[in-house]
Amino acid sequence: MITLENGILTAKVNPWGAELTSLKLDGIERIWEGDPAIWGRHAPTLFPLIGRLINQQYELDGEMISAPMHGFCREREFEIVTQSADSVTFRTRNSADSLAVYPFRFTLDITFTLEENSISKRHTVTNHSAQPMPFELGGHDAYRTTLMPGEVMGDYAIAFEGLDHLEPYGMDENGVLEEQKGFIQLENGLLTKLPEDVGLDTIVLGDLPVRRVTLLSRKSARKVTVEFDDFPYLGIWTAQKGVTTNYICIEPWSTLPDGHFMGRRLTDKPGIVVLKPGESKTLTFRSAFE
Repeated sequence: MITLENGILTAKVNPWGAELTSLKLDGIERIWEGDPAIWGRHAPTLFPLIGRLINQQYELDGEMISAPMHGFCREREFEIVTQSADSVTFRTRNSADSLAVYPFRFTLDITFTLEENSISKRHTVTNHSAQPMPFELGGHDAYRTTLMPGEVMGDYAIAFEGLDHLEPYGMDENGVLEEQKGFIQLENGLLTKLPEDVGLDTIVLGDLPVRRVTLLSRKSARKVTVEFDDFPYLGIWTAQKGVTTNYICIEPWSTLPDGHFMGRRLTDKPGIVVLKPGESKTLTFRSAFE
């Protein structure tokens, strides 16, 4: 486990999955603990796929390839490239296992950096293949709620700047997207409902006028603001366990997950990034805590 400190924040990052597992401000833990009875992860990276594929498959060069949900990076050990008191860079690359489900040669570098009261997560993907390489990349960071004594999860809301309603994508019982339909009314710009309250596993959004949202308590001054200028889509999720989970995932996504209104190729997906041979792309999001 790698520990980062800057005098304001203390973070812990696990080389397994290059996953942020802890972040403390004023001694208060702000990242979900990963209770396996509810959801056993903290903040995995989604690469080279986001979400579930229809029939767990996608098409490449006329063949159907089976691949796991959310890709494979959350289930592998990353190497440490550089490290300082307040920053660390991890790297993973293609392997025999990855080539079986994603036949491209790549490197993925993930850099965590503490900057005053924020942590940034910078992802750099490089295509080492001889052909163009499509990829999807997303965050899945779970932020703790009920931070202060007496709070309940219903005291928390997500603020969307400049909006009075949301227009989420639909989703079938298998978590596959359907066309946008209906809307979610906001209360003074605040989303006060969980996905299950509006009949969705995940609230999936695109075309937000401002790529910045804030998870806040309506009973205390605690909040976290997530800025995701490099990511055109956003997911909001917490496990549907019939209990108060005490966390909400705010997930910047480069690409939409699979949907019934898309083709079967990765290049058919809205937002898909395609790198030329030798080309790199960097995508960053930042979380600021108060």
